[in-house]
Amino acid sequence: MTFMPESTPETAAGSAARLAMRFATTTRVGTLTVEPADPARDVALMHAWLAHPASAFWEMGDLTPAQVREYLDHVAASAAEDGWLLRRDGAPVAYCETYDPSRVVLDTLPPGIHRHLPGDLGMHVLIAPAPPAGGPEPRISGLTDAVMAAVMRFCLTDGTADDGARDGGSGDRAGADGGPGLAGRGALRVVVEPDARNLAIHAKNAAAGFRVVGDVDVVHGTHTKRARLSVCTRDDFAASPLGDGTGPLGTEPAAHLRPALAEAAHRHLVAKAIAEFTHERLFLPVAADPAGVGRDAVAGRMTGVAAGAAADAAPTEVTHDDPRPYVLVLDEAGVTYHFAARRYPLEHWVIDEASLRRSRTVPGGSLPLDALELVAELQPLLQIPEHLLPVYLEELSATLAGAMAKRERELLGVAPSSDVLTERLAGPDVPGAFQAVEAAMTEGHPGFVANNGRIGFSLSDYRAYAPERGGRLRLMWLAARREHTHLSAGAGWSERELYGTQLSGAERAAFADRLAGRGLDPADYLYLPVHPWQWEHRVAITFAADVARGDLVPLGPGADEYQPQQSIRTMFDVTRPDRHYVKVATAIQNMGFLRGLSPRYMRDTPAVNDFVHDLVTGDETLRAAGFGLLREVAAVGYTGDVYHRTPAPNPYRKMLAALWRESPVPLLADGERVATMAGLLHRDASGRALVTSLIRASGLPARDWLRHYLDAYLYPVVHCLLAHDLAFMPHGENLVLVLRDHVVRRVFMKDIGEEVVMLSDRALPERVERIRDVVDDEEKALAVFTDVFDGVLRHLSGILAADGVLGAAPFWRIVGEVIGRHRDEHPDLAGPGPGVDLRAETFAHSCLNRLQLRDTTNMVNLASQSSSLIYAGRLRNPLRSTEPA
Repeated sequence: MTFMPESTPETAAGSAARLAMRFATTTRVGTLTVEPADPARDVALMHAWLAHPASAFWEMGDLTPAQVREYLDHVAASAAEDGWLLRRDGAPVAYCETYDPSRVVLDTLPPGIHRHLPGDLGMHVLIAPAPPAGGPEPRISGLTDAVMAAVMRFCLTDGTADDGARDGGSGDRAGADGGPGLAGRGALRVVVEPDARNLAIHAKNAAAGFRVVGDVDVVHGTHTKRARLSVCTRDDFAASPLGDGTGPLGTEPAAHLRPALAEAAHRHLVAKAIAEFTHERLFLPVAADPAGVGRDAVAGRMTGVAAGAAADAAPTEVTHDDPRPYVLVLDEAGVTYHFAARRYPLEHWVIDEASLRRSRTVPGGSLPLDALELVAELQPLLQIPEHLLPVYLEELSATLAGAMAKRERELLGVAPSSDVLTERLAGPDVPGAFQAVEAAMTEGHPGFVANNGRIGFSLSDYRAYAPERGGRLRLMWLAARREHTHLSAGAGWSERELYGTQLSGAERAAFADRLAGRGLDPADYLYLPVHPWQWEHRVAITFAADVARGDLVPLGPGADEYQPQQSIRTMFDVTRPDRHYVKVATAIQNMGFLRGLSPRYMRDTPAVNDFVHDLVTGDETLRAAGFGLLREVAAVGYTGDVYHRTPAPNPYRKMLAALWRESPVPLLADGERVATMAGLLHRDASGRALVTSLIRASGLPARDWLRHYLDAYLYPVVHCLLAHDLAFMPHGENLVLVLRDHVVRRVFMKDIGEEVVMLSDRALPERVERIRDVVDDEEKALAVFTDVFDGVLRHLSGILAADGVLGAAPFWRIVGEVIGRHRDEHPDLAGPGPGVDLRAETFAHSCLNRLQLRDTTNMVNLASQSSSLIYAGRLRNPLRSTEPA
């Protein structure tokens, strides 16, 4: 092991000062100190240790005391090495060396074997030989582990902070005797190269978190050693058995999965499940008498079919604004749920989560709330197909995990409160406020119970890519062979225009160079963005053959950073907010669908957007309402894979496509701000609703604020339906609100290509024909009744009523006034026949959760959505009960 290091002179005063300093850390065997080795003082000790058989792998057992002294002197004088002595209670227990691996020991390794990084620190450690068994000095159990932990803390601790040891006590850089402290070495990564035959030290290195790079030949003077090169980062050590458990993979790798957060998540999800399943008439809780016993336990045994049939006649709706006690008796499960709830129009239940309790029906006794157990208890009513029940439970489990993580972020103050979001929506950073609201959403879809499934995301994927994490990512780019790829562009756009504006000159040049470097002609390829998860889990695995033959060529990450939106697949460019959104086919399973993109659909998506855009901009009423679209201006899809040549369609055909959609940011005027409409249904950890905060900040009466919002949102949606037979999917995440002084003034509709539908036989361009789905007038009305009234306004009304901002009756009265204003201003749209009647007494009750419960993997046929719907009787139109007498 002997070698001659570089040397520099050191003054006697400097040497004395250095020797007086100590680093100390608390371990399981007590406090260990680290101090500079003193060749004169330590030579006899080191000679004895090196001569012991336990130190054989140091290969210095035959050195004389003079040679050991010479070796220690060289180390002490080296500019690239240092020697250290470790003590326990004053007694020496180990010797350690640290070195610069780029200058000594590993400096001769070829770059292809090992890459030196800034912050690397080499390390050797020699443990004092254990005293003989039965001798006068006792063996110290755990000493080797303690020494290794102390050495690693010393190596990795910055010189400006204590070592942060948490192994039985706190670390302290000051000497154990109160003398001057010795700074840690501040390494970012520790490198070791023990003899490949030394199994004992390999085990200790593994316990400290070292990862083996490989076996290499290391030259020591005239001797070559076969060494096991290993590295350990700060996070590796922190997560290791000898570390303090604080690293990203430490003893709490999922710290959000803990009882307090779980209890809150289960409570919230149980409340939502009971409320939404009741709304869909899968069962009916009953009013409790003062003793807390239900007056109609039969309700708990009501099957889904029976509930729907019983509701066909649209029974008289029960509403009350004060919380009243209810019970849900599940006889087959032997369980009863007790809670207080408010009831509003459209059979909307707002359950007081704090009041929820679960008990055994007989003989009694409380049970913990558990959303998964609730589904198991309700399975006879929910009637989920047995082979799909585990899939639904997995989506529900992922929803619970996400809820715990979201709540943790809120409680830690990482996620902003509703009031802070409101303040930001008045600030100068328009894109920043927009994305802060987007990331703050905690509920997901307001109607679906299992709404954050994301099957396919690991824990690290969740942390990196979940919208509520507010993180940033860089898209991966592929070159897709042109003959197997189609790029379609809308009016005013071309391939040259698209790539010229959405990719920087540096990116285009780099991509072309990388293709040319492989001997490929850039002109033969189109550029296709993919999500990093998509590249890792789909492209490099599922499409390995396509990559291998050069039909798909990985080009690396792009320059801009993007933030995932609530829809998961859509990315907002935070580096250049004026640039387009990019929507990619992540191909994870979430909320009843594989979230991919079909190249076949993408081929005509720009044409669909052009058609709808021309219709909207050509309509004077829509222009006056400020109703706008975020056009999907271009799309690209790859079809060269074998999955496109199978006899039947399959999900693998939806894994390699992308589209570009306009950003709202460059479309804003001075003073305008934007926020997702989903934000209006958001409550923060304290229960404060964002919509309530916005109304109060606006200074307007709630009625006036609501009317402005409905004029911007509901009025144009109604007009598109009545004037053009055109329906959107106008749920919260598909609308971007444009606010001025916290008041909604206009909206942008998005996600046009996949979710717009023409409901009549009006003429359509050939490339747009796929959006046609002809239905009768009663079903046309569901585009407002189901998607707006039941899907959005039901929840918004419940929030405003529960917050005491605006009661349900005046809320729905204003909704009726907005629809009445449209009727009065467009009498020509009434027509001679009955037509679309938005004031019908009742309408068909279309149920979302029932769709997911029926088929958790493909709940709707997107080519004919109306044929997939499930109804549970009829709902009473809330406009009828609020009309003036």
